[in-house]
Amino acid sequence: MDMKIAVISDTHDLLRPEVLDHLQGCGCILHGGDISSRKILEKLEEIAPVRVVRGNNDKEWAEGIPLILDFELGELRICMAHKKKDLPKDLSPYDLVVCGHTHRYESTWINREAFRSPPGPSSDGISQTLLLNPGSCGPRLLHQPITMAMVHVDDDGFTCEKIEIPHVPKEAAVKIDSGSIRQQIELVIRETQKGRTTDQIAKKYGLDPKVTEQIARLYVTHPGVTADGIMTKMGL
Repeated sequence: MDMKIAVISDTHDLLRPEVLDHLQGCGCILHGGDISSRKILEKLEEIAPVRVVRGNNDKEWAEGIPLILDFELGELRICMAHKKKDLPKDLSPYDLVVCGHTHRYESTWINREAFRSPPGPSSDGISQTLLLNPGSCGPRLLHQPITMAMVHVDDDGFTCEKIEIPHVPKEAAVKIDSGSIRQQIELVIRETQKGRTTDQIAKKYGLDPKVTEQIARLYVTHPGVTADGIMTKMGL
């Protein structure tokens, strides 16, 4: 059986034309959460069947979407959760494990013996599980690339292809003065909590609009994150 399975996550209410192009011809689409609106799912369902988990930014409209999925697709057994920490501790029953949330691409093959206690071979003879985070193909955060993944299934098993979506020049990561960035982050957090827009904050305090928007987006999309946490996500 030959099949293409598209794996995306953290679209945050944005489906790029380039992403839609890559989705054409897929047998199924897996979405790792933080969809942000029902219209995104409706658009995806026009292309192929969708399996999706709820992210931390998917609010009341997504109450019917599960936090964890465990299912079979073709010859693959798959587990999905938005956050890696919410996945089962024992991933040995699965061929493919999908998570999102970090906006960073990760593709790691793990020996199934590592999950077993005591260690021992898999009963079905398959020795590895693919832990896959497709990154984010929604709004670009800072320096991070825009990514998704394509899983190719055939009679010999499956492989995973990383797909990076080029960003337009206006999305290029801006240079930041690391000496004052913590103060900027704390200021943007306070003003965002007051309900002010990024345009209002940037204009009021003379901040770079792009930096202000990126800080605010990190704060809003990662509830509870601190200034230090935002600095870490910005690579500072």
